[in-house]
Amino acid sequence: MTGVGRTVGIGAGIARALAADGWDLALTYWQEYDARMPWGVQPDDVATLTAELQAAGAAVHAFPADFADPDAVEALMAQVAGAAGVLSGLVLSHCESVDSSILDTTLESFERHFAVNTRASWQLLAAFARQVGGDGGAIVALTSDHTAHNLPYGASKGALDRIVIAAARELGQLGISANVLNPGPVDTGWMDDALRTHLAANQPTGRLGTPGDVAAVAAFLLSPAGRWVNGQLLKADGGFSA
Repeated sequence: MTGVGRTVGIGAGIARALAADGWDLALTYWQEYDARMPWGVQPDDVATLTAELQAAGAAVHAFPADFADPDAVEALMAQVAGAAGVLSGLVLSHCESVDSSILDTTLESFERHFAVNTRASWQLLAAFARQVGGDGGAIVALTSDHTAHNLPYGASKGALDRIVIAAARELGQLGISANVLNPGPVDTGWMDDALRTHLAANQPTGRLGTPGDVAAVAAFLLSPAGRWVNGQLLKADGGFSA
């Protein structure tokens, strides 16, 4: 699993659900990204979450990974292979997300978003497929519809969607399923009160999604029961997009 650096994030929610289902976990995080975000770095979160998952019965390995570095995935996969062996599931929940619009996005920001959200995700997906065993595996990638005034994030996530859907066709012969999951707005510390109120008012359920809501769907897609779902861009957002 990528992007599991905070105890309140979507990645952490998915990790908890998978640990409860009996998975062992290899996690990545990158605190330099958190340092640029409104929530800031929570230096103890990785250790706290690791201990929680271990208490639930999972073997857990956590690795820092800067996916802006084109060599990061190769180095990471070597570490994971040494620590955890063959992987049978891949969850892509990392991201670069810095708000900017068409007229004020910088070239550096645009390229960083595509490096992290698109290129590294393709590298991870391909590396996962190359090492998968005879029983195959499952890929779940988190995406978003947020595009206006979040241009590089939305554009790079749109490219990720196409890569994952292609994987469903290209990697099916290896027993790999691949799906994209769009959870809609989930408050993990990035919303202010006004935005939280506005989004909840537009949510048919009257509440925003939680990491646990997203985790339940991701865990199903990774389970044997969910593996016939393949090549889909799924919106599990409580009806927000309806």
